[in-house]
Amino acid sequence: MAITLYTSKHLSAFYRKRTGEIRIGETVHKADGEWQSVLNKCPAKFVLLGIPEDIGVRANFGRAGATTAFKPALESLLTAQDNVFFNGEDVLIAGEITCDDLQHKAEALDPRNDQELAQLKTLVSQLDQRVTTVISDIVAAGKIPIVIGGGHNNAYGNIMGTAKAMNKSINVINCDPHLDFRAAEGRHSGNGFTYAFQEGGLSQYAVVCMHESYNNRQSIEIFRKESQRLLFNTYESVFVRNELSFEEAVLQSIAYLGNAPCGIELDMDAITNVPSSARTSSGISPVQARQYVHLTGANMNAVYFHIAEAAPVLAHRKADNKTGKLIAYLITDFIKAVKKQSIA
Repeated sequence: MAITLYTSKHLSAFYRKRTGEIRIGETVHKADGEWQSVLNKCPAKFVLLGIPEDIGVRANFGRAGATTAFKPALESLLTAQDNVFFNGEDVLIAGEITCDDLQHKAEALDPRNDQELAQLKTLVSQLDQRVTTVISDIVAAGKIPIVIGGGHNNAYGNIMGTAKAMNKSINVINCDPHLDFRAAEGRHSGNGFTYAFQEGGLSQYAVVCMHESYNNRQSIEIFRKESQRLLFNTYESVFVRNELSFEEAVLQSIAYLGNAPCGIELDMDAITNVPSSARTSSGISPVQARQYVHLTGANMNAVYFHIAEAAPVLAHRKADNKTGKLIAYLITDFIKAVKKQSIA
């Protein structure tokens, strides 16, 4: 099965009850039952899903560790307060994509060896199939997936699964230092959008605050050639040359993509000093990341939300769960923004 479900018993280990308070973990919907039955019967609009892998990162010569993001994020979310600002009943905790078998194989492979690199890329393609299937199930049930990776390779499965369920291509907005539009040379974390674009799942794609020094010439030229479908603005144009504000950069991309169904992507590499596969010392702040999520969730026709590349295991202080707590903030910001739009 492509998904490992998290039942009530499973989730009870992630939070503690306190007299006089209600935790999010007490009110969220749990995946008690058969997968399709749970999806079809659950009234929650949002479905939380983890992908604990770093196979695509390894195949892209990045730092391993993205396997470790989901559970700390889930713990932080479930221990938060259920109150007038956020209601756990809006969320179904589905579980995680089953990828232990693929991850185990990947950990034994060295990407510096051409044959083993090819094997890593094959494993990413196998993971793609699982992610596509589960995302398609969620979207077909009329719900919005919230996906905690894992590498940014999983954008491919998010896009193709959503497009499959909707029977049409979708748009995507991404806040990311990298365009992730590298050559289609076998799957890895740096070319998920390339493959989705070439295979017809991705219609238009906009990248907010990409870093000018960390994207190859070929990717940039493709964006300029395909300017009707591909757009970026740069970190330097916002924070170094002050040509536009951060809010203007986000709104520029929102306006470009319009009101068509749109996936919302956030690479944690974009945030200063967050432990990730390509950690940056010069990025946006956690507050700006939350503003990005709010602006996109409140102003776009969001069909999924993906947080990629976080690797808490790479933190200087291993017991510090700042990354998991930040991801929990981003999850609640997204849900609040989408719900505010529907009420308005």
